[in-house]
Amino acid sequence: MQPVDKRYFEDYATGDVHAFRDSAVVVDGEEMVAFARRFDPQPIHVDAQFAAAGPFRGLIASGWFTGSVFMRLFADHYLSTVASLASPGVDELRWPVPVRAGDRLWLRATVLSARPSNSKPDRGVVQTKGELLNQDDVVVMSLIAVNLLRKGSVAGG
Repeated sequence: MQPVDKRYFEDYATGDVHAFRDSAVVVDGEEMVAFARRFDPQPIHVDAQFAAAGPFRGLIASGWFTGSVFMRLFADHYLSTVASLASPGVDELRWPVPVRAGDRLWLRATVLSARPSNSKPDRGVVQTKGELLNQDDVVVMSLIAVNLLRKGSVAGG
């Protein structure tokens, strides 16, 4: 795959799988809790004593924190920095397994479809199954991202 600063719509081929195992992020416990205190202050995310007695037997990351880690990896390693135009949204967001401090998270992206836009000839629509996996290769988050990307043939790339 082309580097993100040279990647255009044409570089996203249906069926391609891209694993960014070497770019994993280790979850910092203090950062995880600080995020939850600010944006998702449920006791399972911010109160160690409460969380220890709960169903997860300890603090777990907010799903939105996990989503932020996903987005950082997605933007840094998969999404084009020269052709990305916007995203109309995501589908099928799931958090099947909790994330904890010390987990090592990495991104796997599978191109589900890449089709030219019906209304704008300078771009295409890419659907990607994005998965965040932990150090045991267990999926902790998944979604289907929809991205609009500029064509290289139009941009001269």
